[in-house]
Amino acid sequence: MRLRRPPRIFAVTLLLIAAGFLSGGVRLAAVGGSFYYVLAGLALLASGVLLWRGKKLGSRIYGLLLLATLVWSLLEAGADLWALAPRLAMLAVIGLWFLTPFVRRGLYSPQPPPPLFGTTSSKAVAVAVAATVAVVVAIGTHNPAGELPARFALPPDVTSSPRDSVTSNEWHHYGNTEHATRFARPDQITPANAGKLKELWHYRTGHSGQFKATPLQIGDLLYVCTAMNIVVAIDAESGEKRWEFDPEMKVPPVGFNTTCRGVSYYRAAETYSGDCPARIIMGTTDARLMAVNALTGERCHDFGSNGEISLMPGVGPAKPNTYLVTSPPLIARNLAIVGTRVADNLEVNEPSGVIRAYDTISGKFAWAWDMGRPGINTEPAQGETYTRGTPNVWSMMSFDDKLGLIYAPLGNSTPDFFGAHRIAASEKYSSAVVALDVADGSVRWSFQTVHHDIWDYDVPSQPALVDLPQADGSVIPALVQATKRAELFLLDRRTGKPLADVVEKPVPQQPAAGEWLAKTQPFSVGMPQFRGPDLTEADMWGLTPFDQMWCRTAFLKLRYEGHFTPPSLGGSLQFPGNAGGFNWGSVAIDEDQQLLIVNPLIMASKVTLIPRDKVTKQNAGRYLQLGTPYGVSVQSFMSPLAVPCQKPPYGRMAAIDLQTHQLLWNKRLGTTNESGPFGTRVGVALPMGVPLAAGSIVTKGGVIFFGGGMDRYFRAFDEKTGEELWKDFLPGPAQATPMSYLSPHGKRQIVVITVPASRRFGMESAEGKADEDKAGGHIIAYGLP
Repeated sequence: MRLRRPPRIFAVTLLLIAAGFLSGGVRLAAVGGSFYYVLAGLALLASGVLLWRGKKLGSRIYGLLLLATLVWSLLEAGADLWALAPRLAMLAVIGLWFLTPFVRRGLYSPQPPPPLFGTTSSKAVAVAVAATVAVVVAIGTHNPAGELPARFALPPDVTSSPRDSVTSNEWHHYGNTEHATRFARPDQITPANAGKLKELWHYRTGHSGQFKATPLQIGDLLYVCTAMNIVVAIDAESGEKRWEFDPEMKVPPVGFNTTCRGVSYYRAAETYSGDCPARIIMGTTDARLMAVNALTGERCHDFGSNGEISLMPGVGPAKPNTYLVTSPPLIARNLAIVGTRVADNLEVNEPSGVIRAYDTISGKFAWAWDMGRPGINTEPAQGETYTRGTPNVWSMMSFDDKLGLIYAPLGNSTPDFFGAHRIAASEKYSSAVVALDVADGSVRWSFQTVHHDIWDYDVPSQPALVDLPQADGSVIPALVQATKRAELFLLDRRTGKPLADVVEKPVPQQPAAGEWLAKTQPFSVGMPQFRGPDLTEADMWGLTPFDQMWCRTAFLKLRYEGHFTPPSLGGSLQFPGNAGGFNWGSVAIDEDQQLLIVNPLIMASKVTLIPRDKVTKQNAGRYLQLGTPYGVSVQSFMSPLAVPCQKPPYGRMAAIDLQTHQLLWNKRLGTTNESGPFGTRVGVALPMGVPLAAGSIVTKGGVIFFGGGMDRYFRAFDEKTGEELWKDFLPGPAQATPMSYLSPHGKRQIVVITVPASRRFGMESAEGKADEDKAGGHIIAYGLP
């Protein structure tokens, strides 16, 4: 009988893998990590040596390693398929090699190999593995949906939205109404027919750059700003352009200078006698406030000087490209209220975060809230400035006309990651939601979500206002504030008092030299939070065991003591990172069902302080923090393969019952089709929960729409179950919240989403980058056939 050579190529492969396991495992164990990889490396070494010698014991040792790894993986990661993958997938695939005729003949030569599952023990092993896999798959994919309990109805004399019957099917504000619930009243699209949605029209803007705008719809026109604040009016039925207005920006077309999240609409009273009764009001990234005729796109000449005013009076020195408006002004009564984006982390004493109000007809200054000048709401005297370095509002504000209150989500003082220099007013209002009196800008109340914020956990989300009926027939006017911390604060919008429990908890201490920390921080324990428990070594992830070992080791080398671990010289893990949690997409609320829809992003960052004498643009980038002892490096916590070091999911969508504060359902959002090592496109759509941006809307028909996932799909979901009803592949990930309206002539419910032309998440449009840059961003409309 002919002798066959031992499977030495296979043996060499195992020996190389063993070397990787031992090398990485020893480094991991040296920093206090798991010893599994060292032990597995020794088992692989033994198996490889025995296979080289043609010993069947080598296969048995590998089989025992595989079973032991299965048990260890389940104990450490539970039944999470994505968490199990880097632990089991590679070893399981290699284990299949042992079952090939080539390897088995080499091991049993000169005798023929026995049947593959010919022994009782081999059958038992196969059954055990199959049963384990079946249980893991069943548990890992099961995601129960709740049922809506009976609703408390609003009293007949209380409207759940500040909309009248004429405009209830239109979209007049960034969040649809001043209450910013992103609740669309048209109800033609339902869970029963959403699967039939088709593209109706597709408009190309012709302008490249960051396109984050949610359109408005009034009458027969859509209004949207494209990159560089160029405003376009589009026919709401056909998608054809009616007019375009170019403000001729005075800043270079780079970075945030190209960003416009939206415009605002104002209709003058019937007593107005000018030639611009309906107007689009917009803040620009070169710090102007502009008004154009909503019907023609011509400048409103009675607004300021030739349709514009400068936002620079009283601001003082501002370096180029550091003081700009990226979000639409709030229209409240006859005022346009505007905040500004102040460039983060450049230096101390940057321009003020002042909030200002201007007359919507004349552009005349009305009042200012400058927290450093309490009781003074006028413009500074000649030669003076608004208080510099104070927290700003770069996101969107909301308004309650009945209460006369503006709700402003504040950031923190610059720089973000060091705060020992901040003044008392900044400490009071940093990372807070503040209620301002619309009449004069005075503070009615404020609620702080982070004390002495040195994590860039500013409040980025537009406050959402909803009326909550109670069992006794009363109604509580509520405010939902989403934060970068992935927490939700439910407040009484009359007083700022929590409607769901908030407790102060001790947090990690011992900051870097020269810094101080708050002893406690507010935690919204009465509402679901989406940060989850603090991370552990077992939560580290990778595509293979090798990058998972790297991530485990890197995690243990960083300072991490849970949420609010302060930045450090050796590097700290910040979880969630400063992108959120929640960001400018905010939340959506079904006002009829009192159902809160959220889509948080949950990813960690690595934050490293750099001593002043070692700070360079290479190691700190734009995070120079001049005027403080430290620059800072802020990076996503990624593996050498450019995938997140923490396990998925990174993006979720969930529904919360606002009557009970209970989670109704919570599901992963997005697939892997655009996700691969080094930003490559893998083209395989497995449900994972991917990074996301922007927000969702919910409709009266019970359908949620969202298109900001990294996987480039625009999706519709059933609000009661979270079940995906429909999807369409987009040219890229949306960076804006969609909107919906009833077309004025066809009376068809239309859903519109915008998509930027520029690359995002390392991807480009299927049409190719060159064509994308030339043709610009996308505005896409969908409806039923």
